[in-house]
Amino acid sequence: MSVLIVIPARYASTRYPGKPLVSLTGASGVARSLIERSWHAACAVQGVDRVVVATDDDRIRTAAESFGAEVVMTSTTCVNGTERCAEAHKALGGGYDIVVNLQGDAPLTPHWFVEGLVKGLQNAPDADIATPVLRCDGAALNSLLNDRKEGRVGGTTAVFSRDHHALYFSKEVVPFTSKTYADADPTPVFHHVGVYAYRPGALGDYPTWSSGPLEDLEGLEQLRFMENGRAVLCVEVAAKGRQFWELNNPSDVPKIEQMMADMGLE
Repeated sequence: MSVLIVIPARYASTRYPGKPLVSLTGASGVARSLIERSWHAACAVQGVDRVVVATDDDRIRTAAESFGAEVVMTSTTCVNGTERCAEAHKALGGGYDIVVNLQGDAPLTPHWFVEGLVKGLQNAPDADIATPVLRCDGAALNSLLNDRKEGRVGGTTAVFSRDHHALYFSKEVVPFTSKTYADADPTPVFHHVGVYAYRPGALGDYPTWSSGPLEDLEGLEQLRFMENGRAVLCVEVAAKGRQFWELNNPSDVPKIEQMMADMGLE
């Protein structure tokens, strides 16, 4: 099955304007922009036919082209990454069997997350969209809880049924647990990883739907699929010793840089 990876990137982020061009310094001391690091993460995925950056901003286009990325210009009316992916896929003439949305704020996404996601969607004919989830250890859960305590919107959590179909996604930490966990302890909370794999029919339908109350409240684009009765598959992935975090706020920059240093990522 043919696979396209789209990296949606916009300059006018509400929480962090200019985020795709923010510089991140790796373990070797080399600084690269967030969009470049996300592009390298996408290019490391096996079994992919094409990788493109989708943006509506000339500054991002110039930066992306400077390190060799293919860029598709999209409209300023796209309200989220899924709409931008749908527009980019259409602009490229369609024809791909699976379209992956590797959001431009997740430079630490390991290649096996995306490979497992594509395989999961291939093996689940009843699902229209698939997205990875990662079981939190105590350290990750405490980071999520601390963000909420400090009034920051950090990572997203997911709850799903026994057959791994999504029940809900939230920027709150769900499900609630009253227990405390040591850093290395497994917890019942799953961190939603901001990557999606879509079947092209569902992706094409997405921009035709109005956003619903849950999407509007949470600010989570995947809820639009659920509010329109589409099945979202949660694919559990393994960290394999890798730390993972998205860049949502300026305070995440030193956190991600420390993770890259700890893991020896250039």
